[in-house]
Amino acid sequence: MSAEDHVFYPWSAQGGPAPVTVTEAAGSWFTDEYGRRYLDFSSQLVNLNLGHQHPDLVAAIRAQAGELATISPTVGNRVRAELARLIVERAPGQLNRVLFTTGGAEAVEHAVRLARSYTGRTKMLSAYHSYHGGTGVAIGLTGEPRRWGAEPTGVDVTRILGPHLYRSPWGSDTPEQESAAALRHLRQVVELEGPDHIAGLILETVVGTNGVLVPPPGYLAGVRALCDDYGIVYVADEVMVGFGRVGRWFAVQEYDVEPDLITFAKGVNSGYVPLGGVLIAERIARRYDDRVYPGGLTYAGHPLACAAGVASIEIFERDGILARVRDLGTDVLGPGLRDLAARHPSVGEVRGLGCFWALDLVRDPARRTPLIPFAAAGPDAAPMAAVTAAARERGLWPFVAGNRLQIAPPLTISADELRTGLAILDEVLAVADDYVTEH
Repeated sequence: MSAEDHVFYPWSAQGGPAPVTVTEAAGSWFTDEYGRRYLDFSSQLVNLNLGHQHPDLVAAIRAQAGELATISPTVGNRVRAELARLIVERAPGQLNRVLFTTGGAEAVEHAVRLARSYTGRTKMLSAYHSYHGGTGVAIGLTGEPRRWGAEPTGVDVTRILGPHLYRSPWGSDTPEQESAAALRHLRQVVELEGPDHIAGLILETVVGTNGVLVPPPGYLAGVRALCDDYGIVYVADEVMVGFGRVGRWFAVQEYDVEPDLITFAKGVNSGYVPLGGVLIAERIARRYDDRVYPGGLTYAGHPLACAAGVASIEIFERDGILARVRDLGTDVLGPGLRDLAARHPSVGEVRGLGCFWALDLVRDPARRTPLIPFAAAGPDAAPMAAVTAAARERGLWPFVAGNRLQIAPPLTISADELRTGLAILDEVLAVADDYVTEH
């Protein structure tokens, strides 16, 4: 029995194939125990925004460990305060307080607690195409199949359908039609559920694992207006897309929308030390000036994590990362992926922005039939398993979710490395094409 046999892996059948053992990594690449190198097109779990082993992040952690390795979150700390200031200065509008956590799921847990405490209501709204984390409330809010194994969650939640033009629930023909239809649906759900019972609405600004669904024009502005109409707290879940993934500090800035709460994690320090948090609008934060906020975490705002966060923001500014991400999306990823789609019938749609994209793979392009069924497992999932294996055999580590190949490389990746990955995807998609049955 090896040491690895004692590890219980998340989201995995424990008797399945042994995972790859990584021995070293740098930049956009990592190496396994057999010396095989992989181009990381997933940023691991879409968190390594500044890539593997960034020397400035490593140095910041080392320096902080020498100064103050850890301290309670109930006392002040210089580096934690500095990171909060830097985040607030880059956030939209009146989002000027930060509640730190140790990750994204906990950030969602506390955003819901804030929404409920502030409004005195209990019900939350979330979308079916969503993932909000693996802890109690967060998995209860989640719309996708990973929630099923955790049920019953006991979370007071009603789910909505969000906009998804390629597979429109309303048969829309244009982004504008889809936006209007999704907003009508949302308003109807709110009215049927009783707005006086709804504490908050949580939405991923750009839906992540469930398809890189970019909101159509006017949708998020309409969500903001609806929440204002009914006194509902608007929570933007930016655990995956915050801190540069789409070329903005926060993805809501792409749409000129100001939520009441923003959850973040992953990219805030590239996951070098666990860190997350909630950005809180001043009007909500003031509620707790004279009352105790009912929550906290032993390791929240850990000095080592915050030091990495401060260094990360400094690197973003120094190296012009945000503009670079927008340029890579416009000049390399977008055109390159659309070129692949034009040559491979298995690609039904390309969607995304910045360094966050998806190839929606289909079996029947005319009918838009997904390459594998929804929530497929076992033999039904074989086509995507073959596609995944083909990528890894060629040295590309993809981000695979459902019937999609999602592209989320480190934001520090070079244009040449992106082109290398696109060339590998060209070969991989030939495997997917073998499953296409056109009618």
